[in-house]
Amino acid sequence: MHVRIEGHTLPGRTAAPRDAHRCYPGVHVAVQLRKDPWEPVPADAESAEWSFDVTTRPGDDGGVDVGGPYVHGRKGDRFLYLTWGAVDDKGGFEMFRRAKLHFADVGPDLLRQAATDPDATLVARLGLTDGRGDPLCARVRPPVVTWSVSR
Repeated sequence: MHVRIEGHTLPGRTAAPRDAHRCYPGVHVAVQLRKDPWEPVPADAESAEWSFDVTTRPGDDGGVDVGGPYVHGRKGDRFLYLTWGAVDDKGGFEMFRRAKLHFADVGPDLLRQAATDPDATLVARLGLTDGRGDPLCARVRPPVVTWSVSR
């Protein structure tokens, strides 16, 4: 199944989240591929977009289970990570927070449609700045993220 994440309203290249007790320069956001950031985007960009494939198989409950190197979590609780990090002059990425996009929030019919139509793409759209102006983190649920299928 093809997945596309479309992010807008990024927080800027410097972040000092209240819970971090420090300021991070060179902030980027990326999809987490296994344990690593994949395709980092500067956090002062106008938008961010990532496209990739995940595997699908029938779930135990008659729904769809997803897997692959971009997918995290246990069966029945699968999700994607958006990881925030400070990128240094050498390209090193120091992760300081993450956001989770859960497949359970997609809805079974929409997920089934995206998984069974080879021309479909499951699309997540979300703003990447929280209500305090910090990088969005924790579990991101609708209506903060909207899920749809594009052809």
